Amino acid sequence: MSSLPATLGACKTIVVRALIVILLLGPFMLARAAYDEKGQLFDGPGGKLYYELIGSGNSTPLVLVNGGPGFDHTYLHTSPVWDTLAKNRRIVFYDQRGNGRSAALKPGQSCTLADQIDDLEALRAHLGFEKMELLGSSWGGYLAMAYSARHADHVAHLILVDSAAPKFTDTIFLFDQVFPETTEREAAGAFAREFGDKAADDAQIREYLSMIFYSPEKREAFLKQIVPGAYTKEVNQAVTRDLARFDLNPEIRKFRFPALVITGRYDMNVAPLVAYRIHKEIPGSRFVVFEKSSHLPFTEEPEAFARTMEEFLASK
Repeated sequence: MSSLPATLGACKTIVVRALIVILLLGPFMLARAAYDEKGQLFDGPGGKLYYELIGSGNSTPLVLVNGGPGFDHTYLHTSPVWDTLAKNRRIVFYDQRGNGRSAALKPGQSCTLADQIDDLEALRAHLGFEKMELLGSSWGGYLAMAYSARHADHVAHLILVDSAAPKFTDTIFLFDQVFPETTEREAAGAFAREFGDKAADDAQIREYLSMIFYSPEKREAFLKQIVPGAYTKEVNQAVTRDLARFDLNPEIRKFRFPALVITGRYDMNVAPLVAYRIHKEIPGSRFVVFEKSSHLPFTEEPEAFARTMEEFLASK
């Protein structure tokens, strides 16, 4: 788990490398929300893709692109925001290629950024959405930007929540600077984790989770809602290797649809400076900081997050 994809080889220490492997994930190495899934499968370009549709109303549907690469969507269900927003619109959760309830990767199967974009476009087409609101969380923000660069005509509004940088390796994380004692404990378990020690893996995740919440109460509530789940290392490695080829900065400067860039003031997983730089690159974008949040403002400040979303989605 602490091995590093080639795209992230510029990092300087074992601890930094281990954290980048679980970067942009959100905090979900072993997290699966305690939620009763009621979704279905359809035939995507590379195999079966899972999605769940909630809500109703005439507003443009909202499609959620979760963090990773290599994680499913279920951590999103730890927030009540989506139920609130679903009163006026349909909301779509889905599992990216090779993850969660979507089909596992076959030996040698392609899993690139282009594949992830094609899968998202196939989901849109399958659901018959001419336009969609697109929200990307963490790594999902990168994928949402990339999709929007290829299919701008299908994006009504773009929302980036604590997103990875448009050039993936420009993403700034602050764990070792803010939590030196925690990252030191993580480093101490690196050797055991290389040998597949599950107890060491679980201990690292507990340490990691402690660093991505502003509120200790919210952190504990989050931990109580989740149970062990799946992380697909092969997906993480395949996608992050491919991302070395891309710099989305020239593309996001071309965006002409409304864009909202959100960050938690105390996000150590993706520093707020990353969001601010994205905001400066996207013409006319709106920048919002949640002052009592870290990497998951929709979980830490759900009421304010819902209000911000409703206001933004009502804009032209």
